[in-house]
Amino acid sequence: MGDTLILQVRDLKTYFFTKRGVGKAVDGVSFDLRRGETLGLVGESGCGKSMTCLSVMRLHPGPAARILSGQVLLHGEELLQKTEKEMRKLRGKHIAMILQDPMTALNPVFTIGNQLAEPLRIHQKLRGHRLLQRAIELLRMLQIPAAESRLKSFPHQFSGGMRQRAVSSIALSCDPEVIVADEPTTSLDVTIQAAFLELLKEIQRRSNLAILFVTHDFGVVARMCDRVAVMYAGKIIETADTQRLFSTPAHPYTEALLKSVPEVNVQIDRLYTIEGQPPSIYDLPAGCPFAPRCPYVEDRCRQEFPPVKQVANSHTVSCWRHV
Repeated sequence: MGDTLILQVRDLKTYFFTKRGVGKAVDGVSFDLRRGETLGLVGESGCGKSMTCLSVMRLHPGPAARILSGQVLLHGEELLQKTEKEMRKLRGKHIAMILQDPMTALNPVFTIGNQLAEPLRIHQKLRGHRLLQRAIELLRMLQIPAAESRLKSFPHQFSGGMRQRAVSSIALSCDPEVIVADEPTTSLDVTIQAAFLELLKEIQRRSNLAILFVTHDFGVVARMCDRVAVMYAGKIIETADTQRLFSTPAHPYTEALLKSVPEVNVQIDRLYTIEGQPPSIYDLPAGCPFAPRCPYVEDRCRQEFPPVKQVANSHTVSCWRHV
C-alpha cells in the first residue's frame, strides 16, 4: 500500500429535493483513499453508502439529488467542477464503478460484447482483432466460461452471478487507478465470491489499484479492507484500520454492527439485533442520529452532533463518550 493520496473527499453533501421535503442522503462525508489501499464503507441499508459512491462518480440521480457542497479530488483535480464531457473522459479510464445491481447496470438491448467493447474503444482506442482478444481476455479473467461465444449473449442470458462478473470486467477493462465497488459480491455464490475477491486483490497488487469497497459482509471487510469507514444516517461516524475496528470499536453503532455478526463456533438461542430503525433522511434528529437506538445515550446526544475525535493513530470517531 502506498502513501500517495489518490482520492480525497471533503465535507460532501448530497441532498434530495422532493415533495416530501429535503432528504440529507450524504451529509458532510469526508475520507481519503491512497494508492493500493482498500477502504471499506459499511453500515445498514439506507445510510448513504451507495449515494456517496454515485456522488463521487457524479452519477447521482438528478434533478432530485443535488451535490450542494464539498470537494471530490482525484489526483488533486476537483471533479465537482468538471463538465459532463470532462467526466466521461475520466470515468472508466481513471476512476470506474462496479454498480450494485448488475441487471440494471447492463443495457438489455446490447450484447455483453458490445458493452464490454465500448470503454475499450473510447479510452484505449482498440479496434478489430485486438479489441476482440482483449474482451475475451477480460471475461476469462473473471472466470466466465466459453468467453468467446458469451460475448454474443445478451444480459438476460447470463445468470445473476455472471452478470455481476460481466459488470466487473467492464469496470476493470481500462485499468483504472480507482475502483468504486458498490457491493460487488452480492450476486455471487460463495465459491465464485472467494475467487472474485482473490482476483481483485491480485489486480490490486499488480497495478496498485485503490478500491472504495461498499459491503454489508464483515467477512469480506476482514478479507479485503485495509481501513473501514462506518456510515450512519448520511455521516461517517467512525474510521479505523480494519484490525483495530474489529478489536476496539469506539462508536456504539460499530459495536452493535459487530455484535450482529454471528460467531460460527458459539451456539446461541437468539441472534443479536439492533433495536429500532435508522432515521428517515427527511426527518433526522437534532443531535446524534443514533441516539434513539443507543444504549449509552445522554441528554447532549439528543441536542448536538458530536465533533470528530481522534482516539488512536488513524482511528477517529464522532461520539460524546470520547469527547
